[in-house]
Amino acid sequence: MSSTDQHDPSPPAAPAGTEVPAEPPTPEELTLAGGFPAADRNRWRELVAGVLGRAGRTDLPERVEDALRTTVATGVTVAPLYTAEDAGDLPTRAGVPGHPPFVRGSRAGAVGVTAAGGVDALVPGGWDVRQRHADPDVAATREAIAADLENGVSSLWLVLGEGAVPVDALGEVLADVLLDLAPVTVQGGVPAAEAFLALVEGRTDLAAGGSLGLDPLGVHATSGREQDLSGLAAVARRAMAHDVGRPGPALRTVVVDGTVFADAGATPVEELGCALAAGVAYLRALTDGGLGVDEAFGQLEFRFSATADQFTTIASLRAARRLWDRVGDASGASPAARAQRQHAVTSDVMVTRHDPWVNMLRTTVACFAAGVGGAEVVTVQPFDAALGLPDAFARRIARNTQSLLVEEGHLARVLDPAGGSWYVESLTESLAQAAWTWFTEIERAGGLPAALSSGLVAERLATAWAERSQRLATRAEPVTGVSEFPNPAEVLPVRRPQAEVLPAGPGGLPRVRAAAAFEELRGRAEAVEPRPAVYLATIGPVARHAARAGFAANLFQAGGLATPTGDGAAGFAAAATTIACLCGTDRDYAGSAALAAELRAAGATQVWLAGRPELEADGVDGYVYAGCDALSALRTVHEELRVPDGGHVGRHGPEEGEA
Repeated sequence: MSSTDQHDPSPPAAPAGTEVPAEPPTPEELTLAGGFPAADRNRWRELVAGVLGRAGRTDLPERVEDALRTTVATGVTVAPLYTAEDAGDLPTRAGVPGHPPFVRGSRAGAVGVTAAGGVDALVPGGWDVRQRHADPDVAATREAIAADLENGVSSLWLVLGEGAVPVDALGEVLADVLLDLAPVTVQGGVPAAEAFLALVEGRTDLAAGGSLGLDPLGVHATSGREQDLSGLAAVARRAMAHDVGRPGPALRTVVVDGTVFADAGATPVEELGCALAAGVAYLRALTDGGLGVDEAFGQLEFRFSATADQFTTIASLRAARRLWDRVGDASGASPAARAQRQHAVTSDVMVTRHDPWVNMLRTTVACFAAGVGGAEVVTVQPFDAALGLPDAFARRIARNTQSLLVEEGHLARVLDPAGGSWYVESLTESLAQAAWTWFTEIERAGGLPAALSSGLVAERLATAWAERSQRLATRAEPVTGVSEFPNPAEVLPVRRPQAEVLPAGPGGLPRVRAAAAFEELRGRAEAVEPRPAVYLATIGPVARHAARAGFAANLFQAGGLATPTGDGAAGFAAAATTIACLCGTDRDYAGSAALAAELRAAGATQVWLAGRPELEADGVDGYVYAGCDALSALRTVHEELRVPDGGHVGRHGPEEGEA
């Protein structure tokens, strides 16, 4: 047989006498899913109600999807299904990119340069990749800046002051930077602003996009000390002196930093509302100081947090532009001046100290959301930011995250890619409405300075954080690598400490992290040698106990506890602990009393069970199950094992010489 015969693609001939069915006719127009009945929302609701009913849900609302709503921000929930009727005319009202109300973007696009030097109007320019630097070692910072600018970073964010880049070393740090090509934003209050203005005095060739970074209300929020805004206009005039011959500002004066509120536990609703109130307060200060309305608008840049909740981040940035346009319209600003300049920064709240490499994934999703949401400037925090000052590898990954999304992922080629999504449009509207309500409440209280001083903002943020803390404690909002799937054998990288940019004062807002409560417990347990443990007493063969033993191990390891495992009580003595957890099936637990008694006879002071309290097992002190308060369970176990708040104290009490 020839090679041609071996690979003949034609179908084999039918046996003689066999009737060959005729080919079905090919329609001129192919309708996908044409052979299925049209989708119907009411039928979908019936099917969902049936599934929920079989799961034991009998108290279903009239709109069954309301039973499946999830909270994403204060007063804002999302449903499992969105159709055109949910969005209504919102996509039309969003306008077009570069025009009021700017929901779809502050810019209509940008042009790129072709390889031949011509202009390619079809290629958007992406966004400004901004890297943050706060290392007090001047030589190290200069080296890091050079590496960043040579490898994809387009602007710099320098933190100046005590514990960060020395103010008097600003000129040395920027000695090799071409300021006509790379915009610079400084942070550090009036001393930092004065140092930068002195450095660039008389220059009109500064690259557009820099900022003096003044945010006195951010200082008020974190320190609890009221700030004077009356001097902002004078500084703004000095910044505007660099705009000669330009259509827009080269150097802005004020940063409205919403991340201050996000870092204190705000949901996107509080962050947007507080940022809006801060922006209005700065507009009043600038116009009272003699600036025109458009000039005042041009002196503000907004900084928002971007999280791994990608759709909420996308919708928040879109809502922020719409809200600011509404303020501009009410203030009499021109349409062009009302376009909000946004700087998105990956959230400090979401980063973890343990399993920090997972932060690379979180920041990638957050960066994606910031780009899709239309931020003009994006900063990806290095994955080791919670551990201290980043090393060169961490900075490289941070900048390459953005380069990959822009250059390889072509994320910037489409303007407002989420536009028209029924879900995103509806979520944008919900966030905008809720944030506007919170903003007006702040204004009725006398504006943001008064609301900060009275405690209104702190109380609202504390309530929002308490609600989220409950979701974190029950792992309804899991933190991968910390509250879920911890790696008990990990060795953390060591980093030099990083100073707090805005140190909290006695009356200021706190700084929170989603993983902090679990990491605090884990740190306490890991400081003890040998490691405190919970013995997992398995029942029956592996096929019966594996699922619940794995669940229990995952939960207890999240608190830094070792989880030796054995068949029944056989391995309890070797585990060197006083706490055990039964792991088996519901049917196995029918005889739990005997096993619990055997464990107590062997020295167990507490016996837990991996299963729900409805089992009402005999001889059991507590239950761990999906949806339980994991933090409460871990704290109870820590207390029973006498895990100390700090130091190297044994499990069963203070060592000799310890108080």
